[in-house]
Amino acid sequence: MFFRKLRSAAITAADGKPLFKDKEIRFRSVLAFPNSLVYSFLLLILCFLLLLTWFPTKGTGGSQLFILSTSRENCQPKERKCDGKAFFYMYELPEKFNSGLLRHCRNLSVYTDMCPYVANRGLGQPLPSLGSPSWYATHQFIAEMIFHARAENHPCRTRDPRSASLFYVPFYGGLHVSSKFREPDRRERDRLAVELDEYLDHQITWHKFNGSDHFLALGRTAWDFMRDDDGYDFGANRLLKLPRVLNMSVLTVERHPGQGWVNQFGIPYTSYFHPSSTEEMVEWQEEMRRARRFYLFSFVCAPRTSVEKAAVRDQILRQCEASPRCHMVRCGRGASACHEPSEVLKVMTRSIFCMQPAGDSFTRRSVFDSVLAGCIPVFFSPHTAYTQYQWFFPAEPTAYSVYIPEDKVDMMEEELIKIPSYKVERMRKNLINLIPSITYTHPNATEIGFKDAVDVALEQLVKHVQSKLPLESL
Repeated sequence: MFFRKLRSAAITAADGKPLFKDKEIRFRSVLAFPNSLVYSFLLLILCFLLLLTWFPTKGTGGSQLFILSTSRENCQPKERKCDGKAFFYMYELPEKFNSGLLRHCRNLSVYTDMCPYVANRGLGQPLPSLGSPSWYATHQFIAEMIFHARAENHPCRTRDPRSASLFYVPFYGGLHVSSKFREPDRRERDRLAVELDEYLDHQITWHKFNGSDHFLALGRTAWDFMRDDDGYDFGANRLLKLPRVLNMSVLTVERHPGQGWVNQFGIPYTSYFHPSSTEEMVEWQEEMRRARRFYLFSFVCAPRTSVEKAAVRDQILRQCEASPRCHMVRCGRGASACHEPSEVLKVMTRSIFCMQPAGDSFTRRSVFDSVLAGCIPVFFSPHTAYTQYQWFFPAEPTAYSVYIPEDKVDMMEEELIKIPSYKVERMRKNLINLIPSITYTHPNATEIGFKDAVDVALEQLVKHVQSKLPLESL
């Protein structure tokens, strides 16, 4: 299976030994999973004792840490039920707002052919070479499609708007805006967003609370929908500045740090893992707990041209190139290890820390790749994660990550070495426990014993909307 293939590749160093010897960062190797009958019998007993599911523990605020049972055999999955306090209604929008856009998938991005990525309801192309049906070559800006697919079969969905507390508007705004980045006519660039705004005004359900109970899920950053006609125009539209949309809640992979505090909420970028069962999730978490990490830190990166972003990255690059404790993968256009999920995960599962400077904007998909790989993220701006994903990460940053101010980037390696091994162990434990909540499960999964990114977002949206509506309406 893929888990063993990845582990085998990840633990192979030049001489089969760790690349550093500091006592503070030396970790125990773990033996491969034994096949003895005795161990199998013990696991069977554990299956019953651990109640076949995860146990939530108290977080430090913000999000709970999710701990799944480590039992592997004969564990029966839980049938999904709506255990939240409210149901949501999903609009059946005209096709031009979502599925109709997919007919022109080659034109959905000015940078790449999106046809392979919109396949399988947004999961992209399966990766059979990885040995498990849970893995896909998923595009980083496709969360809106996967959210839509998950919502269609979600147990909290109701087809009766009278029983709904939330109203989901499944607009593929990210795919649309990326197809118009080079459109010089701003009215044409805004046209579909304006039509959506007008469509909502004709819905009876909209006018009950003027859209305060409605929400969008977008797969691109908020910057792509907040064009300021007086500023630099890189191709964005004005979706998030339209009057009715301003009344809605907006889920986006990156919210605007200054203007998005009222109605924008960060959701995880999509990674490559989309499990269909609790067992698949448990198995992956076990693999990450056992992974032997030979490198102190790693950096999967592409060059940047802006002075501010380039300065931090250049410092990290210099230190990484000079240190035997670092594993670096340079990204670029065309064929690159950065575009191979197995290569990205192989680097991260070998590493204790993963460097996470700002990407094209404050956030980057690599943050969630590193969580999936159990590699502790190191941030250099609070807006890369701390001010973005409060629904998904603990409020206390040191529970799962390291923060290094930009003025200390030149001492990055020294700062990491100083962290005691017991703190590193604790951060990784918390990080691996968070994997379920930042994962988008397979849309067809119906019997899952944990809450994924969509479940968490819907649960938190209910709380947010109920805090805004009049008490007599609840």
